[in-house]
Order: sequence, then structure tokens, then C-alpha cells
Amino acid sequence: MTIWCPDLDHKTGPKYLLIAEAIGQSIADGSLKERDRLPVQRDLAYRLGLSLNTVSRAYAEAIKRGFLHGEVGRGTYVRGAGPMPLRDAPSGMVRPTSGPIDFTLNLPAPGEGAAELAATLADLQGSDKLAAHLDYQTDGGAPRHAEAAAAWLRPLGLDAHADEVILANGAQHGLLVSLLAMARPGDVLLTEAMTYAPIKALARHLDLKLMPVAMDDGGLSPAALDDACRNSAAKVLYCMPTLHTPTAITMTEVRRREIAAVAKRHDLLIIEDDVFGFLPPERPRPLACHAPEQTVFLTSVSKCLAPGLRVGFLHAPDRLRRALHAAVNLSCWMPPSLMAEIASTWIMDGTAQRLNQFQRSEARARQQLARRILSGHDVRADPHGLHLWLVLPKHWWADAFRAAAERQGVKVLTGETFVITQADAPNAVRICLSHEPVRDRVIQGLEIIAGLLDETGHPGDLVV
Repeated sequence: MTIWCPDLDHKTGPKYLLIAEAIGQSIADGSLKERDRLPVQRDLAYRLGLSLNTVSRAYAEAIKRGFLHGEVGRGTYVRGAGPMPLRDAPSGMVRPTSGPIDFTLNLPAPGEGAAELAATLADLQGSDKLAAHLDYQTDGGAPRHAEAAAAWLRPLGLDAHADEVILANGAQHGLLVSLLAMARPGDVLLTEAMTYAPIKALARHLDLKLMPVAMDDGGLSPAALDDACRNSAAKVLYCMPTLHTPTAITMTEVRRREIAAVAKRHDLLIIEDDVFGFLPPERPRPLACHAPEQTVFLTSVSKCLAPGLRVGFLHAPDRLRRALHAAVNLSCWMPPSLMAEIASTWIMDGTAQRLNQFQRSEARARQQLARRILSGHDVRADPHGLHLWLVLPKHWWADAFRAAAERQGVKVLTGETFVITQADAPNAVRICLSHEPVRDRVIQGLEIIAGLLDETGHPGDLVV
């Protein structure tokens, strides 16, 4: 094993990056040679006076950059000559960089999640925590996971405490849990006129009757919601006040107060889906702040950290928490302990905030590309969102536009995907900007979309 210890004195920046850069420099100047074994992480951490987690992250970063490779049970070695690892998708997410350009999936952009995950798992391996995640957890999961969840929710505007938070297997599972706890077969479930597409399948399986409520340019209409409550026996509303999908509308503070007032007047329960709430640097307070006894606030880390990290958070009033815990137990017995540990570690050590900031920056950059390329067309978007809503010109029918785009190698979703009844489908498509791993493919896809919008002579595709 090589006795190697970098000199980090008088250098500024994140320590794990400084170590990774020092490894690269040592390889370049010959002080580290091919097949040299690096120091054990614990030893190097001790010599540098750093945490094991920092050194683990540094080694993971060096592996990602192609400087090192690890061998199970043997250690970490300087990489030999040969092809460097593919880095089109820096997080290691397996997303194709060839073939059709996919604007249908509302996922976060690939970032540095893989390196962070490798470091966190290495840290767990060297601690006494790992074995605990192989056993059943207490009702609601480990207390430290709930404490981390509450800490994650507070910057969104909630005065959250650990005993008010319930963990789930992602936001979609959280939605299922909420419906199991708050509605009964045959109940009416109110939704926005355009809504999260899987709610239709969930309602069908739970035997709930969906009733769409009209929207305007500010989002869900308070007057229409009041009418729906008066004219039905609805007990629950599902809505997305922040960066609504597919329209990208964010309700104002005033609109949220109005919606909350209607809910209080009719004793209407609310499921507030806030999965995109991490994106805007400034945002109105959640509906849950205006109607705390009515509202289950639902979010997850999947849209801001990594979609494979299936951890969701529900913040709920006391009168609903027992039923929500029971629904979690019924549907999956317990939250995913190892994933919750990873998410909690990232929240408490600042990793989640760094990854979150990357998503904000990348979302802004991609929205700027879309605004430039689609200039002159009817685009509804938020500069901080992952998607945009493109209202089509009169000479295009949405399904024909979708088919034409697909023939040119670009996939989009039409408005029909997001409505309760097909007759209400708007002539528009949703374009998700962050799924593609590299911006060049985003640009290519948007330019194809722009070209189609400018065409006026598609026999068989035009509305007549």
C-alpha cells in the first residue's frame, strides 16, 4: 500500500474535491503510478484530520473521474491505461445519449448523485448503522429520519416537527397512503381540471369518483371549488399549487388563502402535492399553512435528488396521522429504511442542499434554452420548472403533433394525458426538459419542436 497523503494546507474549496484533484495531480506527476494502492480511507481520514465520509466522497469522486478503481475486498487502486469511463451522464444514471429524445418524463437532471451515494454507502459500511437497516423498523421509521424530514420541510414554509411527519416510499406511495387514509370506496375526489396522470389509475383501483374542478390562469378556481363542494358530497381535494403539472402554474399567496377558506367552509380535506416545491428559490407558503387542520402536505426527494431514491414525506394534522400510519403499514409495512438513511444523511450533512442547488441551476439553464428556441410560440412556463406547457397553433391537432414529433425522434405528452375526461383535453403538449442527460439533446429536440410549429402544410395532420 502506498504511503500517500496530500498537502491541503492553504487550499480552499470542498475537501473531498481537493483530495480528488490531488490524486489526479499525483498521477500526472508520477508520484502515484498505475496499480498503486491508495491508503485505507480510515487511515487517510485520520492523517488529514477529516471525517471518513469526506475521504469516502473523495475516493468516489476520483473513481468517477477515472483516476482510480475499487476492487471488492482489496482496496482502491490507481487506474491503468485504457478507456476512461463514460461521463455523458455525470451522476451515473443510465439515460441514453442516442435514439429518441424523450420529453415525456418529469425527472431531475443527472447530477453528482452517484458519487455522493458511493461515499455515503462507504461511510455506512464503516459504521455500526448498517445492520440496523436489515431489520424491521418501529412504526413510522427511525426517529432521526423523521427529524431529518422535518428539517427538509421547514425551508418550504412549514413549521414542521418530527412527530408530525410520516415517511413513505416516494410521493406516489404517499398519495396512495393519503387516499387510503382520507377516502372510502365510492367517495368523490376533487382534482384540478388538468392533473397528475396516475391519479386516474389510483382512483380506479380505490373505487373513487373523480370530479375535475375548473382552473384559470392563476390555477385552481376558488369559485369553481366552492360550487363543486356545494354540488357534490366530496370530502377530499387533490391539487398541486406549486409548479403544477402540466401547466407550470404556481398559485399566489392570495389564491392559496382563498382555496383554504373554501376548504374550511366545507370541511374539505386537502392533499397538497408539493414535489416540485424545492425548485423556486422563493415561493408562496404551502396551503398547509393556511388550512393546517385540513391538509396533508406531500413531497419527496425523488424530483430534487434522484428518482431512484424512493423516499416521500407527509406532513399531517393530528387527526389524520394515525390513519396515515396505518395506511403505510397496510401498503408496505414500513418506510424503506436504507433509502431513508441515505436521504436523512444527505439532508443533515448538506449534500441534499447541494444537489438541490444543482437542480435549480440546471432547470433555469434549460428553461432559458426553451424560451430562446420556442420564442414567438404560446409557451406557459416557470423559469424554475422542470417542464413547460406548449399550447399548439390552430393548424395543429395535439395527437397529430405528437405523432409528427415522434417521427422526427422526439417524444412528448399531449393534454389528453392529464384530463379526467377526453372531451376536456386542451390542444397542447407537455415538454419535460430535465430527463435528457445532456443539454445538446435538449437543444436538438426543442429545435425539432420549433420547426414543426412553424410548418403549416401537413396533409392529414391539420385540423379541418
